[in-house]
Amino acid sequence: MVKHIVMWKLVEHHDGMDREAIAREMQRRILAMKGRVPTLLEVECGIDFNRSGRAWDVVLYSSFADRAALDAYQEDPVHGEVKAFVGQVAAEQAVVDYEV
Repeated sequence: MVKHIVMWKLVEHHDGMDREAIAREMQRRILAMKGRVPTLLEVECGIDFNRSGRAWDVVLYSSFADRAALDAYQEDPVHGEVKAFVGQVAAEQAVVDYEV
């Protein structure tokens, strides 16, 4: 089993949305991948309420059967649509992939 964790710090504004609205839209798009990306076994997306200087704005927790499934996810067109949006609204990104 592979876990794929991603955290983002968001831009302040994008396309008429403030950071809070961006986070909600990002969460909606990420969760909409469930059942549409065949190799995605689990997906959670959380929005930070802490707001400390050390906190990130949005986190993705996802799981895959193996590394090949994670690789397939990276190339999936549904995931590609989400990545395109995230690329417009993310100021910073951190990723950890690990096996359990």
